[in-house]
Amino acid sequence: MTAFSRRDFLILGGAAATLPLLSGRTFADNPTGRKLHGLSAFGELKYPAGFTHFDYVNVDAPKGGTFNFPPPNWAYNQSPFTFNTLNSFTLRGDAPPRMEFCFDALMARALDEPDALYGLLAEAVTISEDRNSFDFYLRRQARWHDGSPLTAADVAFTLLLYKDKGHPQLALPLVEMAAAEALDTHTVRLTFTGKQPPQAILTVAEMPILSRTYYTQNEFEAGRMAPPLGSGPYKVGRVTAGQFIEYERAPDYWGGDLPVNRGHYNFDRIRIDFYRDRNAAFEAFKKGDTHFREEFTARTWVSEYNFPAIAGGRVIKREFPGEKWPAMQAMALNQRRAQFRDIRVRRAIAMCFDFEWTKRTLFSGSYDRSQSNFEKSDFKAEGLPSPQELALLKPFRDELPPEVFAEPAMQPVSDGSGRDRKMLGQAAKLLGDAGWKRSGQFVVNDRGERLKAEMLANDDSLARIFLPWAENMKSVGVDASVRVVDAAQYQARQTDFDFDMILLAFQIGATPAFAGLETIYHSRAADRPGTRNYAGTKSPAIDALVEAAGHARSRADLIVALRALDRVLRARLDWIPTYYLANHRVACWDMFGFPEPMPDYGFPVETLWWFDAGKAAKIGKG
Repeated sequence: MTAFSRRDFLILGGAAATLPLLSGRTFADNPTGRKLHGLSAFGELKYPAGFTHFDYVNVDAPKGGTFNFPPPNWAYNQSPFTFNTLNSFTLRGDAPPRMEFCFDALMARALDEPDALYGLLAEAVTISEDRNSFDFYLRRQARWHDGSPLTAADVAFTLLLYKDKGHPQLALPLVEMAAAEALDTHTVRLTFTGKQPPQAILTVAEMPILSRTYYTQNEFEAGRMAPPLGSGPYKVGRVTAGQFIEYERAPDYWGGDLPVNRGHYNFDRIRIDFYRDRNAAFEAFKKGDTHFREEFTARTWVSEYNFPAIAGGRVIKREFPGEKWPAMQAMALNQRRAQFRDIRVRRAIAMCFDFEWTKRTLFSGSYDRSQSNFEKSDFKAEGLPSPQELALLKPFRDELPPEVFAEPAMQPVSDGSGRDRKMLGQAAKLLGDAGWKRSGQFVVNDRGERLKAEMLANDDSLARIFLPWAENMKSVGVDASVRVVDAAQYQARQTDFDFDMILLAFQIGATPAFAGLETIYHSRAADRPGTRNYAGTKSPAIDALVEAAGHARSRADLIVALRALDRVLRARLDWIPTYYLANHRVACWDMFGFPEPMPDYGFPVETLWWFDAGKAAKIGKG
């Protein structure tokens, strides 16, 4: 799954005033008053003006072929299981992943830098002296797929539309945008209130730009299967709702030779087939209907990649290093449900997850235990809080668990039996301390209501992991169950927060932006359907720490704020950290070329790989 963003802002009070200025480059290192070819969160750019391409691409990669794959991540209202609309930028409906390939943005991200953007639609940007206004200068050759020019009016129209009616991932980062105006045909000015995080412009600059003409004539929020007018490297080709979509490479794409695009978008056709059943999807890969598969089920990776195409060398199986960014996979306990608001209940439920048994029995030894929402990064808290972290935490001492001010909270280690009696005894005591008393098989509150916990899953392999956890919860008196629902129902219940417990994995980037943090943790996201605050967290302390991260003036400041946030999240257990995998487990039919090494901050195989006709002929796929 991919990282996301949200809503209004709370101005930091005392905590902001005490955030120290540490060493390191700041957003202020992006110069004002002159045209810039790129931006970064802390002013550091690897590529100079006039660069020809990113270092990690193959600029000589041939164009051609078809790439059929199940996307491992998606954004906005997209679903990997089904789709009923091609409108990906509103809340309702299910859109197919990668619709954003049909649209260009003002700037494009470099995948070998943690937070750098370079000009795509915009050839340059100027920052005002107060850093609240940004003038983007559009390339005069930018065109929509119908040949009409893409103008500053399209950009201004799009961002105002997103702010008013867009998916929360698009609307929330724009809350503090005060104006978007076309100064002339090729210059657009974006003005912010001054309350925005310094890096907010980076999120906005990556938003897909829409056609003002098209969406003046067609309702933006309508669920439509007619392909919208785009400008990007791909167009919608053949499509059958809920079954498959093909993106056809635009042969006359205006931006194909830009430095940010050279070596990218090499396939003539990207196809996504939709399967509601994991086994059916795997069978399609084994037959060669699907060409690439990233495997997320440990048992399958260990024991089921033994089919003839593997033995004959037509399918290759290997691991690629994971990105250099935080890993977050955790179980959200929905605090919109009263039974999960007591931290002792959340701790008891966490103690019922026997990771050691699960790793040995269900994961074939794969995966490591997550302790943090920022695993694998400098943002993971270690040791006692630093003086800088304490400066952020102390204003909220009365709200926070005492563990926040000690060594960071750790998930318990079981005896690996699957039913650790000591841990389960501690869980039962926590429930009793929280007012849940035994009444027969279950615990009840003072109104005689059972403590219920339904774990929502969309796949039998996930249910297989949940069931032992649920059995342990039952043993301490929780009326626990696992419910497997189809893809459409799962998506709807997730969007509307209609669940007790749900497992999610996020990519929040090497330099987590305020927009991404806000959608997962901030109070403003808690009551807005479509955000990622699945836990329903509402905490002034967490809000302030998210704000501190958003207003970080250097990478050192960002590390301080996120380590402090990590301490709070680990102590509160709004999200119970579960497990993570260090690498990408990949299998593919041996008919592709790819750059090595892959870049450190992204793994978009569909845009970086290419079709190798020679390899394909050798395996009968030419």
